[in-house]
Amino acid sequence: MIERAFIGRGRYQLWLAGWLIPVGIGLACYLFQYSHGLGITGMGRDVIWGFYVAQFTFLVGVAASAVMVVAPFYLHDCREFARIVILGEFLAVTAVIMCVLHIFVDLGQPARVLNVLLHPSPGSVMFWDMIVLTGYLGLNLVIAWTTLDCERNATRPPRWIKPLIFLSIPWAVAIHTVTAFLYSGLPGRHLWLTAVVAPRFLATAFASGPALLVLLCLLLKKAVGFDAGKEGLRRLSFTIVYAMLANLFFIFVESFTAFYSGVPSHRHDLQYLFWGLDGHAAMVPWMWLSLLMAVASLPILLSSIRRGNQRRLALACGLVFFSTWIDKGLGFIAGGLAVSPMGTVASYAPTVPELLISLGIYAVGVLLLTLFYKIVLSVRAETESP
Repeated sequence: MIERAFIGRGRYQLWLAGWLIPVGIGLACYLFQYSHGLGITGMGRDVIWGFYVAQFTFLVGVAASAVMVVAPFYLHDCREFARIVILGEFLAVTAVIMCVLHIFVDLGQPARVLNVLLHPSPGSVMFWDMIVLTGYLGLNLVIAWTTLDCERNATRPPRWIKPLIFLSIPWAVAIHTVTAFLYSGLPGRHLWLTAVVAPRFLATAFASGPALLVLLCLLLKKAVGFDAGKEGLRRLSFTIVYAMLANLFFIFVESFTAFYSGVPSHRHDLQYLFWGLDGHAAMVPWMWLSLLMAVASLPILLSSIRRGNQRRLALACGLVFFSTWIDKGLGFIAGGLAVSPMGTVASYAPTVPELLISLGIYAVGVLLLTLFYKIVLSVRAETESP
């Protein structure tokens, strides 16, 4: 089936070739970083994690969100997701690969990756994060590929695939929970030192991932005429609404705890993000934009569900996706590291090479997702043709 990914008309070939440009630019910037070190980034003594780790955190949530179509389809026989579930699984595979690439470039020296494999430390959360991510990647790749192959051959999936499907459901929750534990167990970083990090991560994951999946389905319908089914998109839209409401509730309770308690160290991080602190206010417009988009997305999403308006649905899902990207892909890391345990404020801004390297990784993700979806659509066209 792999050969189907590279067969297409001129527009498809141009699409693939076009994304190779940012991949090449990102690779060139990474080689520059490799030769000059992480000093070319905006990170430093106080800000030890930056844009790379922020994107890793966000993309883990996108990967985990596959469970929102896998669980209803396989556990509850929700046939409305029949045309979407494989798309969600391949989206999870692509997201995990982008996660791994962001960690790879963040390590600086590629040989450091081997330290986790050659010298495992079960007492480290990072070790377990590697285990759950690679395991989740393997599970989704095997499940999606096997299911698609059976669909092409018009055969029933083998019996051994069902236990893997059931295992992938709690595993999806585990990958983002373990990622949250990377932060919430660190003393001295008060924005992260809270039990609400893990449930908030899951809430944003179950909003941003389905929102992206809906956008991809709408894009496929416009580009190639693939119909994911109105009822499936409608059910996913309800999932996004509930997840965003949960996310906004977690933001409220965390803000209440920080400001009502009056603990300065806990309050300073949120002050830095939403109002600025000691003259440092780079994140303020971004965080308010994220909050406004999150709030505005809900009535638009509910209206699109009620009226079946796909343009409004696309707008609402775009607002949800970019709101959560700003929140987790920018604010969470910057806010947690801005105020040091000594009380000093150190603002962080990614450099141009950092942004281009990350853009290159996202371009790799677009290419992989395009190839995966081309295989799926080719098989569907073959099996559904009279």
